[in-house]
Amino acid sequence: MHDENATPTPDATSPDSLAEGTAEATAGDGHSRRAVLRTAGLAGAGIGVGAFTGGTAHADAPSTVPAATPDAVPASEDTAQAPARKGRTMIGVPFERRSTVRVGIVGLGNRGGSMIDLFLAVPGVRVVALCDPVKDKTAAAAKKVTAAGQPAPATYTKGDHDYENLCKRGDIDFVYVATPWDFHFEMAKTAMLNGKHVGVECPIALRLDELWELVDLSERTRRHCMQLENCCYGRNEMRVLRMAHAGKFGDLLHGAGAYNHDLRGLMFDPDYYEGPWRRLWHTRLRGDLYPNHGFGPVANYMDVNRGDRATHISSFGTPALGLAQYRKEHMPAGDPSWKETYIESDRTISLVQTAKGRVIRLEHDVSTPHPYSRINSLGGTAGVFEDYPERIYIEPDHTNDEWGDFAKYADFDHWLWKEHSNPPGGHGGMDYIMVFRLMQTMRLGLVPDFDVYDAATWTAPVPLSHLSIKAKGAPQAIPDFTRGLWKKARPGMDSEKPKE
Repeated sequence: MHDENATPTPDATSPDSLAEGTAEATAGDGHSRRAVLRTAGLAGAGIGVGAFTGGTAHADAPSTVPAATPDAVPASEDTAQAPARKGRTMIGVPFERRSTVRVGIVGLGNRGGSMIDLFLAVPGVRVVALCDPVKDKTAAAAKKVTAAGQPAPATYTKGDHDYENLCKRGDIDFVYVATPWDFHFEMAKTAMLNGKHVGVECPIALRLDELWELVDLSERTRRHCMQLENCCYGRNEMRVLRMAHAGKFGDLLHGAGAYNHDLRGLMFDPDYYEGPWRRLWHTRLRGDLYPNHGFGPVANYMDVNRGDRATHISSFGTPALGLAQYRKEHMPAGDPSWKETYIESDRTISLVQTAKGRVIRLEHDVSTPHPYSRINSLGGTAGVFEDYPERIYIEPDHTNDEWGDFAKYADFDHWLWKEHSNPPGGHGGMDYIMVFRLMQTMRLGLVPDFDVYDAATWTAPVPLSHLSIKAKGAPQAIPDFTRGLWKKARPGMDSEKPKE
C-alpha cells in the first residue's frame, strides 16, 4: 500500500545468517545513494533483549554488521511493564487552532511524491518545505507546489541529515515523513524535538525501545506523533466501525486484518524502489513486517486503547521460498540480489489477544502469488462482516446462512465519506480522506483521531512477531503504551462532524 522509496536502505547482513550459519546476505549492489544513517534497523542495531521488551537496549554498534538477534522471551507482565512516565499523557490533547496548516514533507519517492498532491488539494494547507536527497524528485515536487498557486517551497537536498534543517524551521506546524522504514524513528524524533507535530508512514519504528521513546517524546514535547494509517479511513472500514459502535454485530468477539499483496515484481524492479531497501528487510526479520494496515482498522472496531487493549501476540511463519524462487526465474546471474539470503517467513500468521478476551488474526505475505487482500473482518454475537469480497451476515437481517449485501448498509457511512463521496487520489480515496481529516483537526484545534499510543500499539507486532516465530509461537507481551489509561473509553475514528 505505502511505497516510500525516496531514500534507500543501507546494506546489511542478515542476523539469522550470522546466528544460524546460513549464507551471506548483503546488498552490495551499488544502488544506495545515501551513507549509512543507522545500521539495519531492528536487526542491525546491535541490540539486547531489552530493545524488544521495553527495557534498556544495548548501545548501537558502529558497524554495518549486525549482532545476532536475541532469543525470544515468553510473554509476561514483566516484559510489557511500562517505564515511568516522563511527561503528561497526550490522550485527549487537541491541536492548537490555526487558520493555515504549514507542512514540511520529508521523502518524495512513490509515496511522498503522490501524497503532496493531496496536501495541496486540501483547503487551508500550505506546503512550506520539501526534503529528499534525490534533487530531481525534490524539484518535481516543488513544481507541483507552485503550480497549485502557492509560494515556492524551501528545498533540502544536501545529504542524509538535511531533514534536520527542515525540522528546525520556525514556519512549519506539521512534518510528514514518507521515507524507507529505517529512517522513520529518527525523523519522527527530530521533528518533535524541534517542536513539530509529525505523521509517519508505516511502520513508525522497528523496535520496542524506539516505540517507547516516541511515546515519551510525544508526552514530553507536547507534540503529536501519529502513524498515518490510511486504511483506517477506507469507506468499508469506516462503515464497519460505525456499525460496530451501533451494536449491529452484538458483542464483539474476533476480527482479522492483513497485508497480503504480491510485491515480488516490484521488490526486484530496480526502477520502482530506489535501491533494494524493502526487499532487504526479508533478509533481516522473520515476522510481520507490515501489520498496520490490518491491525489498525480492527483495533478501531474493538476500541483498543479506548476501553480494551492488546495484551499478547503469538506468531507463526512459513519457510521463506517465494523471493528466492522468483529470483531464480527472473533475475540474471550476477544480479546483486543473488548475494541475499531470505529468512522466514513468506506468510506470517499472528493471533493477538485483548484484555477483554477478543482475538485478532493478522497476516502478512508479499512474497507469494495472491490477489490483494487486507481480509478486514469483524465478528460478534450478532453476526460477521468479511471483506475481499465484501459480504455481511447479521441477525435478524439475514437468515438461512446466506450472505447479505453490504451496500444496503450505506446509511452507516461515516460523515467524511458522505461529504467526499468521490475523493481524489489513490487507494480508493482513503488517502485524501485521511489527509483532509488530519488537516481539519489541526485547523480547528481538535483532538486527532489517533495518537502516539495507537502508533506504538499498531507497530508493536513488527518486533514481537519476529520474537514469537523464533520461539516457535510462544506468546509475547504487548506493552501497555497508555500506562493504564486504556481502561477509559474515549473518542477515536468514529468522529462527529465538527463545526467550521
